[in-house]
Amino acid sequence: MDAIDRKILAQLQEDGRVSVTDLSERIGLSLSPCHRRVRALEEAGVIDGYRAHINPAKVGLNFSAIVFATLRESTSKSVRSFESALIDIPEIIRAERLFGDPDFMLHIVTHDLAAFQKLYDKHLSALPFVLRLRSTLVMKSIFDNRPVPL
Repeated sequence: MDAIDRKILAQLQEDGRVSVTDLSERIGLSLSPCHRRVRALEEAGVIDGYRAHINPAKVGLNFSAIVFATLRESTSKSVRSFESALIDIPEIIRAERLFGDPDFMLHIVTHDLAAFQKLYDKHLSALPFVLRLRSTLVMKSIFDNRPVPL
């Protein structure tokens, strides 16, 4: 990866909908080489997708929480089982496995506190191999989906 690839990535992080023509003009590279580089970055997995960034509050998801999960045991079976179960809960918008205790950090959005309580009681507390769940409420999101520093 060279300086031109980094310029391409910086521009795409700023505007993922930019046309290749506009992208090539912004970075000062002709159209064909720019297109080849974008395709190569996609094929190499450096660019792993494009999507719209949705404002949760604008679609009625006004409540955010972070839930820390500690498993009873850290065997490969328990971790796989827990991670697989997370996929079926769409309110979990980000899940991260951590070193140490707790084992996982789950970022959750719901419509309100009542919806979170229902989700917690019905789904989160029923996740396999859970020893303990601790949650904290998000007071304010300062920034989200920040560009990767290049």
